[in-house]
Amino acid sequence: MSSPRAGRVRRVVTALLAALLAAHAAVAISGVSQPALDLLVDRVLYHGLLAAAAALCLWRAATVAHERWAWGALGAGVAAWTAGEIAWAAMVAGDGDPPVPSVADALWLAYYPAAYVGLGLLIRSRLRGFRPGMWLDGVVAGLAAASVGAAVLGPAAREGAEGGLSEVAVNVAYPVGDVALLAMVAGALALMGRRPGRTLWLVTASLVLVAAADGLYVVQAAAGTYVEGSLLDTTWAASALLMGAAAWSRREEPDRVRVGGTAVIVPTVLSALVAIALLSVDHVERFETAAVGLAATTLAAVAIRATLAFRENEALLSRLSRQALTDPLTGLGNRRRLIADLDDLLAAPGRQGLSLLLVLDLDGFKGYNDVFGHPAGDALLQRLATRLAAAAGSWGRAYRLGGDEFCVLAALPMGDPGAVMDAAASALSEDGEGFGIRASMGAILLPEEASDTSSALREADRRLYANKRDRRASADTQIQGVLAQAIQEREPGLSTHLDEVVDLAVAVARRMGVTGGDLDDLARAAALHDVGKLAIPDAILSKPRALDADEVTLMRNHTLIGERILAAAPSLRGASRIVRNSHERWDGGGYPDGLAGEAIPLGARIVAVCDAFDAMTSDRCYRRALAVDEALEEIARHSGAQFDPRAAEALRAVVMGRGATASPAAS
Repeated sequence: MSSPRAGRVRRVVTALLAALLAAHAAVAISGVSQPALDLLVDRVLYHGLLAAAAALCLWRAATVAHERWAWGALGAGVAAWTAGEIAWAAMVAGDGDPPVPSVADALWLAYYPAAYVGLGLLIRSRLRGFRPGMWLDGVVAGLAAASVGAAVLGPAAREGAEGGLSEVAVNVAYPVGDVALLAMVAGALALMGRRPGRTLWLVTASLVLVAAADGLYVVQAAAGTYVEGSLLDTTWAASALLMGAAAWSRREEPDRVRVGGTAVIVPTVLSALVAIALLSVDHVERFETAAVGLAATTLAAVAIRATLAFRENEALLSRLSRQALTDPLTGLGNRRRLIADLDDLLAAPGRQGLSLLLVLDLDGFKGYNDVFGHPAGDALLQRLATRLAAAAGSWGRAYRLGGDEFCVLAALPMGDPGAVMDAAASALSEDGEGFGIRASMGAILLPEEASDTSSALREADRRLYANKRDRRASADTQIQGVLAQAIQEREPGLSTHLDEVVDLAVAVARRMGVTGGDLDDLARAAALHDVGKLAIPDAILSKPRALDADEVTLMRNHTLIGERILAAAPSLRGASRIVRNSHERWDGGGYPDGLAGEAIPLGARIVAVCDAFDAMTSDRCYRRALAVDEALEEIARHSGAQFDPRAAEALRAVVMGRGATASPAAS
């Protein structure tokens, strides 16, 4: 109910109930007593106010789904209270001296367990980190408070009782139940600070008021001064209506408070101290039996809570231990678990047989992630991990060490690691449209090849990366060979030109300080920089005359085509970028991107000058080869315009260093 109309209805209902409560209080204060007025006020109006409070609580339960059980329990408690009042009125009307305890007492007392459950659920909805043991914390606090209430109010209840111990117990039960509920809500408010919300404040006010009324009733009953229809009855009606007002109040979404740390155990510890203090004082000044029994029950509940807390902590430690040793994505053991298992394996005295430590790393996984995205990559890792765990289960255990690296630790009763290695490699293989996943591996036998954990892992890693390099080099060589052969088939004799460009480009690059993977990418680009010409018609490639504008445009596309061809192979992506820019000019007049100066990749600048030099010194269908010195002069003339000056100077130094000053034989 959040519309303006709902707000008006809420205000009208609130005003009506407040007016009826004020009318009840006015009659009680006036002291006027007439049979008809007493029937109207003490029965119809009083019972009607209680029933209205119960109806409001049950209305909240029916309309607010996430608080249904909480308000259902509170509504049931107020309804039982109302039924008790009606039953008592019926018994008094028919019997001036009804028994105590009676059916009415049973209904009245039913309010307390219902209120405890409802209040607990209401508090739980406002706390984060609520644990089942906290229900017992509430019971402990309530028992401790009840023991104090019984000790304080017991003598007064005994003085006003005529029916013996059962009547005393019933008379004490009301204020004791009230104190128990107040202890519970006080503990909750202490945990929440100043953020419980309007609803919980109204519930707290209701509990405080009913506790005050019940305590006052015990005192008046003991003194024989209680009068039905007095202002005390108005107080009970007001407390019930406060509960109804809490249900009728506008819905709110209070901050959920996270509970934890020492604040959670403080109420239980204080309750235990209260019970111990009460039992200790009882040796000097005797309390009511009910107070002593409640104090002893409090300590028993504390002992149960301590046992439950120990079990909760034990389960928590076990769960944290599993989490610390488990990879969260795949559920396999992690590196910490592997190290612990290796330590146990290698430290076992008198162990028989060999074990295999197999470290595996996925090939092609990075490309898969780049193409399909990280969620798909995570799903792939989970599938592969499930298969690896199933494959390793016959011999040992599978682990995920991080990223795309896995491990298997397996016993080898027959001393043959081949079956384990084949099964692991098969489990970590998957093919699909546009991808293929395989695994490189490094294997070591234990304890034959390593006697401690660190050396075993170090050697297995070394063998893994050696295997990965061999596999990568083999794949790269095969791909490059296929493309080079395709170029040769298209244009016989071109392989000689490419070999010379590669040889010259590598020498120039080394002179300019290029090393490592960059040098490898440059060598591949130099060998395959013309691969895009596979898509250019022969009529254009072999045309003896100058190309027209359309033919020039088509010809210039060969660098883009070459980039696309090479980028399809992950190992050639570095070379593909060099091929794309191998026809850029230092002055920005090249193609396809019009890059200039240092913006052109260094590898592309080197390939450009070396390709131009080799083309000048080779025969073409439209001209004869230049002499080496003439070609160098031509390169120097275009240095700073077409060519990188540093690359041109490095080329000259390499060529002159080889003593190539004469014209080639072909000239």
